[in-house]
Amino acid sequence: MSYQLYRNTTLGNTLQESIDEMIQYGQITPALGMKILLQFDKAVNNSLANRVKSKITFKAGKMDTYRFCDNVWTFMLSDVEFKETQEMAKVEKLKIVACDGKSVTEENSKKN
Repeated sequence: MSYQLYRNTTLGNTLQESIDEMIQYGQITPALGMKILLQFDKAVNNSLANRVKSKITFKAGKMDTYRFCDNVWTFMLSDVEFKETQEMAKVEKLKIVACDGKSVTEENSKKN
């Protein structure tokens, strides 16, 4: 099983809307739509785990809240500064959701 966090991105939402429309017009079945979403979840998780090589650091002025539930960490931060070699960016509020990607990757490789 792959995490479904990325379904709530612009790309994930657009994919879901397209699938819903195709189901509505009878072009695909709901079962096929679900298979497409599951493949999307696997592909995004795999790509982020294996293809992204850049590193970024960040520093928060304050950690407002944190939570650990169902093996998922959620952090709410404020006054956050990001740095990547020469570039810097600041944001007022940031939510980080961190899942154990190693166990998901290992689980997926056992299935393949």
